[in-house]
Amino acid sequence: MSFIPLQPDAPMGTPGLPHERSDAARNRERLLCAARELVDEFGADALTMDALACKAKVGKGTVFRRFGSRAGLMMTLLSDAESEFQRGFMFGPPPLGPGASPEDRLVAFGEGRIYFVLENGELLKAAGAATRNRFDVPATKLSHRHMEVLLREAGIADPWVMAMSLTYALDPERIVDDVRVRGISPSRLTDSWRELITRLLKTT
Repeated sequence: MSFIPLQPDAPMGTPGLPHERSDAARNRERLLCAARELVDEFGADALTMDALACKAKVGKGTVFRRFGSRAGLMMTLLSDAESEFQRGFMFGPPPLGPGASPEDRLVAFGEGRIYFVLENGELLKAAGAATRNRFDVPATKLSHRHMEVLLREAGIADPWVMAMSLTYALDPERIVDDVRVRGISPSRLTDSWRELITRLLKTT
């Protein structure tokens, strides 16, 4: 299983000209800093391409050339956090990473994902809403594949479909709504996830 970044972001500079690549990287970070400030101050719904261009004092075309679309902007903002989470379940210590049983790894994955969603929920919801098919997002595909592999190791008969069912259980919009609107504590969600995995794998 190979590492899949959420949103590849190639430098905008001309190949072979390091100073242009450095300028492009600085401009990218300036735009991302402005985007984070908008989200922190007004929420993810306020983060539009027009608002970012105004905040960063650049032309709207510059923002579109860098990120392509609002969905691309959201994905880029999430990329660093997603990459860290991916490294954890692919290469990190057990039980999230290799070395633990499939059951322990699935439990750790879901628990980690729930807290990841609560930390990055508004961006995840906005990115999903701005994406035509959020299940085609590379990070979602990788998470699905990871759970599928563990379910197959645990002896589940149809691991692909079961991994999709578990993906629905970790839906960002639902998790954020459960905690922030319905008042369900994160520990109840993680306890429920643990019970779900334990009961599921007891049937194999």
